[in-house]
Amino acid sequence: MNLSSSVTVLAPATVANVVCGFDVLGFALNEPNDTMHLRLTEQPGVTIINEDDYNLPTEPARNVAGAALLAFLRAVPEPVGIEVRISKAIKPGSGIGSSAASAAGAVVGANQLLGNRFSKPELVEFAMYGEEVSSGVRHADNIAPGIYGGVTLIRATTPRPDIVPLSAPPLFVTVVHPQIEVKTSDARQILKQQVPLKLAIQQWGNVGALVAGLLQHDYDLIGRALEDVIIEPVRSILIPGFQEVKQGSQAAGALGGGISGSGPSLFMLSKDEATARAVEAVMHDVYERLGLDHHTYLTTINQQGVTLVAPPSA
Repeated sequence: MNLSSSVTVLAPATVANVVCGFDVLGFALNEPNDTMHLRLTEQPGVTIINEDDYNLPTEPARNVAGAALLAFLRAVPEPVGIEVRISKAIKPGSGIGSSAASAAGAVVGANQLLGNRFSKPELVEFAMYGEEVSSGVRHADNIAPGIYGGVTLIRATTPRPDIVPLSAPPLFVTVVHPQIEVKTSDARQILKQQVPLKLAIQQWGNVGALVAGLLQHDYDLIGRALEDVIIEPVRSILIPGFQEVKQGSQAAGALGGGISGSGPSLFMLSKDEATARAVEAVMHDVYERLGLDHHTYLTTINQQGVTLVAPPSA
C-alpha cells in the first residue's frame, strides 16, 4: 500500500424525504458541494482537519466524517491511517444533507484510496454511522443519493442497506434556505409515534405514485404525488413562510415540493428552468417580506453522487 496516496472528492447536497417518502426517498443536487481531501497516513486511525469556519468537532467519534471513517476502517483487516481535510459549502443544519455529504464523501474517498474494495451498499452502511452522530438515527435517505447519485429508494437499512436507484425525467430544483436553525434531532422528536390507518394508506399511495411518476416520466403524476399527510403538517410549523412559499411556488408553475429533510430548507421541483426561476423569485419575495436572511439554489439532480475530482496520486 502506498501511504502517500491522496484523493479529492466533491460531496453533493441532497434532498431527503421528497415530501411523502419519509426516510425512504432522496435525491442528490448538482449544487452546492463540499470539497474533501483525503490521504493515507503512516499513523493508523483517523485525523480530521476542518478548512472552514463552522468549528465542527475534530475528534473522529464526534465528527460525522470521522465516525463514518471509523466504521469503514473496522472493516479493513490491515492497519490504515486516513487524514481528511473538509471544506464545507453545505451549511450544517441547512436541511440539505450537510452531515450526509461529509459522511458519504469520506467513505467514497477512502474507498478510492484502498482500491475500491467495498460496494456501494457497504459504503452506505459505513456512512450511516456518521448520520447517527448527527441525528441519533442511522438513516440513509441523504446518504444513499449522495453515494449513488440520482433519486434513490431505501427499501431497508437493516440487516443491510437495500438501495433501489430510480430513473427520473429532467427536473429543475429550486431550494431556499432561510437562515434559521432546525435540528434534525428536534424535528424527529416532535413527530407523532402513531399514525391513523387512513393517513397511512394515503401516504403509501403517494409514495407509490411518486415512484411510478418518476419511472414513467409522468410530470402530472409526480405533481399529484408530492403530498405529505403525516410529517409535513407537524414539521411545517417550525418553518416561517412555509405555506406562502408552497402556495406561491405552485401558482408559479412548480410541480410541487416541501421541506428538504428536517428543514429549514424548502425545495420545489419544476419541469423547466424558466419555471424554476419564477419559483426562486417567489421564495425571495416571501422571505424579503418576512425580513429573514436566506439563500437560494437553482440546480438540477446530480446523477453521479460523490465525484472524484483528483485521481489517487503517489
